[in-house]
Amino acid sequence: MRKLLLLLIATSMVTPVVSEAQTKKAAPAKRAAQAPTQRRAVAPPNAKQQLSKALQMAQNGQYAAAANNLFTLARKPELAAERPQIKYILGTMLMQLKLYQTAAFQFVDVIRSGNPRYSKPAIEKLAIVADGLGDDTIMNYAISRVDLNSIPASQKDMVYYRLGEIQRRNREYPKAIDMFSRVGANSSYYFQALYNRGLSELESNEVPAAITVFQNMIDARAAAPVTDTNKVQAQLALARAYYQKKDWDAAIEAYSQVPRDTLAWHDAIFEQSWAMLRAARFRSAMSNFQTLHSAYYEDFYMPESLLLRSIVYLYICKYDEMEKVLNLFETTYGPVRAKIGNFIKSTNDNTYYYQELEKAKIIKTTDKSANLHLPYIVLRNIMDQGDVKRAMNYLARLNQEKSRVEGSPTFRASALGQYSLKILANRSKNTKLAIGDMMKVHLLNMRTELHDLYEQAGFIRYEMINGRKETVKKKIAGKDLGEQIDDNVNRKFYIENGFQYYPFQGEFWLDEIGNYHYLGKQSCE
Repeated sequence: MRKLLLLLIATSMVTPVVSEAQTKKAAPAKRAAQAPTQRRAVAPPNAKQQLSKALQMAQNGQYAAAANNLFTLARKPELAAERPQIKYILGTMLMQLKLYQTAAFQFVDVIRSGNPRYSKPAIEKLAIVADGLGDDTIMNYAISRVDLNSIPASQKDMVYYRLGEIQRRNREYPKAIDMFSRVGANSSYYFQALYNRGLSELESNEVPAAITVFQNMIDARAAAPVTDTNKVQAQLALARAYYQKKDWDAAIEAYSQVPRDTLAWHDAIFEQSWAMLRAARFRSAMSNFQTLHSAYYEDFYMPESLLLRSIVYLYICKYDEMEKVLNLFETTYGPVRAKIGNFIKSTNDNTYYYQELEKAKIIKTTDKSANLHLPYIVLRNIMDQGDVKRAMNYLARLNQEKSRVEGSPTFRASALGQYSLKILANRSKNTKLAIGDMMKVHLLNMRTELHDLYEQAGFIRYEMINGRKETVKKKIAGKDLGEQIDDNVNRKFYIENGFQYYPFQGEFWLDEIGNYHYLGKQSCE
């Protein structure tokens, strides 16, 4: 890339250097006309000569000095014709300094100028810096102007992948699948493209094709470590594909292959519990709930899991336990629902929303004493949402770029340094407002979800009361339940295999999470 940059700068220097050469040819005549005692002061270099000097600095690797000079020259009226060229090279200098956000603004200016020579390479460079920043807005701007037939081979996989992402977000699944399929197997984007291709197949209801894609991805990563991110995500996606296919047993098996030492495991055991309910494997589902509802996961927002547990109790006629779980749901998520409603009513300021999320982020990492207006489980759930995560990562990259500018006192004091800090401040402010807006949407969705879950809890409670009534009726009629369905099941199996059996009262040890076995019996006739 450095060789290409030097070549470009060298070709860019042709015009200024020729002008300088012409000036040198005329110089001897002027000198001959001057008397030695009447030598005039040396005139300052004109704009063309300054540009030639700046390009020479760039060619010699003096990126910071060259960028500062180019930034000044780009504003000179006499260099208006060369402005696209100057801004393009300034952008490449800023890329060398890893000031991607500031570089992006130069490339956007070049693209807007419509210069036939520099617009096309500026689009390619803009796509690269947008990819590095993770800025969807800039990426969309660049990608929408890309001519796929003229992309350099080294950038094609990245552009195909990003185009596929945009089309998938727009629900253009066949187009997205086509773009993801074009990413080469040797590309660093290959497995992400494969994963997104499988998701696009699922979203277009092509379940068998999605299963094939995810299985191929797992096979391709067979030699990778157990906790390899690509392999784990493909395994979880495969389980979800089987669930969508209503192949409960295959889904349960696929969920069980998700490694415990990964963040995806919590989602896997919750979703596996749904598959177990659908497959009528109630005891297995109850075993999962012992893990999900242990104190280890007390910071997790999962109201649906409590209702799912109460439904399983309904199926096995455990009405007392069912009532306890429904009461737990109401005492836990009633205040959560009220606080979300009050918070939404209290303000419409996106900055206030972002600040609340920022406090929760601090709690997650260091300070546990921050005063929150929303429950931490709510804010943690929002921080784990994909759009918020992407925006937070972009914000972190802006902060890193700001640190680079501030790390050099000379560069910071320069006009370009001040310009960079101003750009970064504006982008940070707008990103925080965007995150606040995302948070507001997620809070509204959570409030709606809790409203729906509360209605479902009411129906489940009605079924519980009805079940109890039927049991009492049978007792009054003299129909004793007698022996329960699984009274004869031998539970010595667990003890014989080295497991210890003791009444579970909420305590847990980390190495036991996921190893709980529910030993209760069904109470149905």
